[in-house]
Amino acid sequence: MTEAVLAIRDLRLAFGSRRSQSAVLHGISLHVRAGEKVALVGESGSGKSVTARLAMGLLQESPKVHATGSIRFDGIEAIDGGPEIARRRGNRVAMIFQDPTSALNPTFRIRGQFRDVLRSGGRRISVADADARAEAALAEVSIPDLKRALDSYAFQLSGGMNQRVMIAMALANRPALLIADEPGTALDVTVQAQTLALMHDLTEKRGTAVLLISHNLGVVREFADRVYVIYRGRIVEHGTTAQLFRDPLHPYTRALLAAIPKISGGGLPDLPERSPDFESPMITHEGCGEPQGFSA
Repeated sequence: MTEAVLAIRDLRLAFGSRRSQSAVLHGISLHVRAGEKVALVGESGSGKSVTARLAMGLLQESPKVHATGSIRFDGIEAIDGGPEIARRRGNRVAMIFQDPTSALNPTFRIRGQFRDVLRSGGRRISVADADARAEAALAEVSIPDLKRALDSYAFQLSGGMNQRVMIAMALANRPALLIADEPGTALDVTVQAQTLALMHDLTEKRGTAVLLISHNLGVVREFADRVYVIYRGRIVEHGTTAQLFRDPLHPYTRALLAAIPKISGGGLPDLPERSPDFESPMITHEGCGEPQGFSA
């Protein structure tokens, strides 16, 4: 069995002061193996994005964030964040955010931001080599007029172009893991589909593992090898994509699938926003248990 590049165990998260806290995650466990595409899917507010940001070490430094459990990546324990995971961001692990235009710095040209990415993790690279690699990376995501794109600010490019720039930056250092948080959600449907296909092809080519955060089951079905379904901070079902769509077992997963609009019309089904059934224990499909004794 292929070794996991990311293993999260019993991850719990609360926001607030030491005296007054609001629990957000309630014992999340998941893993992503090398070269694998795994989706974490659920409705807005279910805990998807905060799980991703904890894995990147982006929340832990706040005194109002209280996380326990284990996040193992690339030989380190990242539950407390710190300089070790910071050195790996943009290098060994990269992230694509929901809104590409907001994620890029509006005060710097793309060229300068690309140089910073290529120098992440203390890498040394000359300006000429960085610019050559940036052009090559943008060419891979089918951006025309490479020099014009590199000399532009994010607000001078379309949303689709900015998302392609983000993908190129994220994969430029050939990371072991890419975390994609709702990529393409801010784009129209056609551009979103092109973006996801591009990301799929490039990660396949590089052997990069992907954790896809999404509420879009159509995207998940086309992209992922395995799926975790999250509801109100708890994983409720875990299976291969084929298992989950062929035979959804948890009431919440069934409700999610029933909510997908049908091409034939007929309107949306009458589904409850909440139900005691949605709190049912987690269901794990055959062959999809968490690996034991993982050590990165």
